[in-house]
Amino acid sequence: MSFSVAGKTAIVTGAANGVGLAIARHFADKGANVMFADMDESKLIEEVGEAADQEENIRYFAGDLREKLTIANLLSATLDAFDRVDVLVNASRQLVASDPLNPDDDAVRELLDQNMMTSLRLSQCVARRMIKQAESEGTDENGAVVGAIVNLSSIAARRTHPDLLGYSVSCAALDQMTRSLAVALAPHKIRVNAVAFGSVLSSSLKETLKEHSGYRSDIKDHTPLSRIAEPDEVAEAVQFLASDSSRFMTGQIMTIDGGRTLLDPVTAPAH
Repeated sequence: MSFSVAGKTAIVTGAANGVGLAIARHFADKGANVMFADMDESKLIEEVGEAADQEENIRYFAGDLREKLTIANLLSATLDAFDRVDVLVNASRQLVASDPLNPDDDAVRELLDQNMMTSLRLSQCVARRMIKQAESEGTDENGAVVGAIVNLSSIAARRTHPDLLGYSVSCAALDQMTRSLAVALAPHKIRVNAVAFGSVLSSSLKETLKEHSGYRSDIKDHTPLSRIAEPDEVAEAVQFLASDSSRFMTGQIMTIDGGRTLLDPVTAPAH
């Protein structure tokens, strides 16, 4: 069975740039109906505005998903455009440095809200819609899948770097949320998995590489496959988890890091 997402309707957050944009474009290219969602409306228009005008399977939504009303509006916009939702990809992530010894540093609270709580609230909202769809359509009890949720995490959840306290904690919380939701939603035939990646040429990493000339070689030195991954490599893994080919997988954290976590010392960059 191929890793097909053709005909499915997917919401992809963080879809204005980097890994989220690569995932959303990949899904659209493979025949899925895709709602590109992000806070940055100007960037969304720049990246997919023209495509949304020309292609029936591409739409975009701009808004701050930390707000509950915005989440409801995103789901409504998706249903108005495509009548249903089958896949949710929580690809919106924020990474900021934090000082673990500074009691006034709010990075942990900020990143838990952005990277974990937003994904949780959106997953709950979309899951309720998936359940309602299944009830109205009727489902086959023999292995049929009602929906799939894929979260984007990081190997920072399992590797310690002092300057990434908030990011590491939020990713660890996201991993546990993935497992907990997988169990809670399993009776409804909704699968929940995550992709934890190492160094991928995301928007934030591109900026970091510009600022620190030796950073690229440092990452390669700590990665057995000696390179930085391309966003499309993450998109392909997400496609597998969203497809029916992974229909007996749930609660799993798939690692894509070029072998990084096999060696990673505490001082190596964890993103």
